[in-house]
Amino acid sequence: MTSPGLRRRRRLLVTSLGLVASVLFAGSANADPVPVQPPLPFPIPPSPPEFDHGFYLPSADILDPKAPGEIIAARQVNLANFSLLPLNVDAWQLSYRSTNTRGEPVPAVATVIKPRGGTQDGGPRKLVSVQIAEDSLGQYCAPSYSLQLASIPGNLTGSVNPMLEGLLNAQTLLHMGYAVIIPDYQGPNSAYAAGPLHARITLDGIRAAEQFAPLGLPGTDTRVGLMGYSGGAIATGHSAELHASYAPELNIVGVSEGGIPADLEAVLRLANGNVGFGLILAAAIGVSREYPELADFFQKNLNPAGQLLLAAKNPLCVSYQTALMPFLRLEMLYTGPGDPVAQPQVQEVLGKTKMGQSVPTVPMYMYNANPDYLIPIGQVNALVDTYCKDPAANVTYTRDHFSEHISLEPLMAPSALLWLRDRLNGVPVEPGCHIKDVGTIAGAPEFLPGWGDVLGNALAAIIGLPIGAR
Repeated sequence: MTSPGLRRRRRLLVTSLGLVASVLFAGSANADPVPVQPPLPFPIPPSPPEFDHGFYLPSADILDPKAPGEIIAARQVNLANFSLLPLNVDAWQLSYRSTNTRGEPVPAVATVIKPRGGTQDGGPRKLVSVQIAEDSLGQYCAPSYSLQLASIPGNLTGSVNPMLEGLLNAQTLLHMGYAVIIPDYQGPNSAYAAGPLHARITLDGIRAAEQFAPLGLPGTDTRVGLMGYSGGAIATGHSAELHASYAPELNIVGVSEGGIPADLEAVLRLANGNVGFGLILAAAIGVSREYPELADFFQKNLNPAGQLLLAAKNPLCVSYQTALMPFLRLEMLYTGPGDPVAQPQVQEVLGKTKMGQSVPTVPMYMYNANPDYLIPIGQVNALVDTYCKDPAANVTYTRDHFSEHISLEPLMAPSALLWLRDRLNGVPVEPGCHIKDVGTIAGAPEFLPGWGDVLGNALAAIIGLPIGAR
């Protein structure tokens, strides 16, 4: 019989060889670029992913031989604010291969965007991966669809976050001269809140972007930043933690995240009987799509009302998820004994999705509202404490005491964007951990000038001016 120690060493060797092979394969993919399909002529509307299987769900014989991050197909797309106002940028969708948490190949899609003009410093193009808070359970809610010209508007589908966060963060970064990638990090099953899966899809999206010649990036030398808030911080935080082990060749220089759901158990317990129950229950459903043991627990332990509610939530985008059954308690849907969250099957999955399992090797800019009614501040404090026990950790953490979950993201945008700009431009960051408490970040000196830039950039984009370095 093989000893457990020998089995662990064999698994480590296989994992290491696979990582080396994927890196080598990804690095050679530029030699054989995939053809780029032309954009749809307006006013032909794009197909939602559920009706576009050829691009979103390539067959196994196409997917399986690919390396993580290798491009399968590419097509040019037209983007728009609110589905109606065209953006003056160059944009493409990339279909590429990623890996789920069981080590199996999965297809993934990301939108890559190139600004007009050159870079602000005249040097190589830099890249920012923006993880938009999709927070939904249908593929038609994904940013790759919602951001397109002539897509069904988000105020109708309920997919409001892509259009708002795209306007706030992604377009500001484009105006700063950076290329942007927006991954559909929830994957083909819309596995909302399954952070380790989100990280793999995000990191493989960066690999794909670096291979895509029309984007004009300098390969694995590209300086890369990551940015995400709330649901987007799940993907962003897990990506920071998995970077060193899953995609160490990527030159990630800074990670900005806020409203951080680091511990889904703490988030679920806060939501239970609270205004956020509908949205957080959707997160539990999303996690069950990546972890079959949780889906099995739901199947065996939810009463008919719980089963009906899960079925009703299955295809909905974030606005409708939030509006459907707030203030319920999980115990009202549960037939088993004891506390449903404390059951072994649930605890096992929650442990797998909890941040803090490794310390990021890149500088982190983290922020949270103290009176946040969705994301409890205590679990973010605990995550920062976990990171900062490592002497090599580099964390800047801001707690805002007058904001709440919705208001903090736009209020923090100028500070987060400027911090990320400095990391991308090679400005040294002060080593160690730095924790700051503020009444409101709106009092920061960069707030008014920063918001002036954000609003000016948004207006320029809305009226069709070229989006790029000026």
